Amino acid sequence: MTYGFVGLGQMGAPMARHLAGPDLIVYDVRAEAMAPFAGKGARPARTLAEVAAASVISVMVRDDAQVDEVAGALLPAAARGTVLAVHSTIRARTAETLAERARPYGVEVVDAPVSGGFMGADAGTLAVMVGGSDAAFARVREPFGAFADLVLHVGSVGAGTRMKLARNLLHFVSFAAAAEAQRLAEAAGVPLGRLGRVVRHSDAVTGGPGSIMLRRTTAPLEPDDPLYDVMRHVYALGEKDLALALELADELGVDAPLARLACERLAAGLGLPEEET
Repeated sequence: MTYGFVGLGQMGAPMARHLAGPDLIVYDVRAEAMAPFAGKGARPARTLAEVAAASVISVMVRDDAQVDEVAGALLPAAARGTVLAVHSTIRARTAETLAERARPYGVEVVDAPVSGGFMGADAGTLAVMVGGSDAAFARVREPFGAFADLVLHVGSVGAGTRMKLARNLLHFVSFAAAAEAQRLAEAAGVPLGRLGRVVRHSDAVTGGPGSIMLRRTTAPLEPDDPLYDVMRHVYALGEKDLALALELADELGVDAPLARLACERLAAGLGLPEEET
């Protein structure tokens, strides 16, 4: 199988590096980005149309507009049966529209956004969330495994992007919460560098926010659900600790809106009826 890779930036370059060899065709608007791959036996393409010779093509570019531009050049040149995989974080409807555009050419599209940052791309330990047909997933599973150690089929085209957006919502809201925690710690005279070390250490042990993502639905839990008592325990700890943190914030004059909102919504978020908390 010949593999194509378009977009050799901070994420694309290390991902493509795990595929480097005589069966890889690479393309980037910057010639200097392609040069290291030539040294590893891969073939730098002069145009996007040359990449269309590959049977599976990965695209890792900046945004929806660039995905559309790349697809516009690839689709007319691609052979029937080609799989076009979009790793960029885009709108779900962009992936769905692209799949419709590709159908007359006999090209299958999968949206396959990744999670794990450039560190995971470099180490080959990314998570890939794949939306597409069963047949297309079967084609991409092995090559994606070169740069990822978790490759999941999550539904039809668009499902991968929807999952990535939900995952990133947690990611960046957590950043805002981390900033709030740092403001509280700084006002309390706590060294921020050491707080960061504790957070990274304990999250590596517990799994962080993902450790409570165990339910198959966000509907309220029934009392006989095996997770019911687990979530009641989580709520009891959270309610106590958030109350103590907010008490400290009030004493120090630190605004903590995310903590207050979490206190209000924690029970429902864990699937516990209000009357049970």
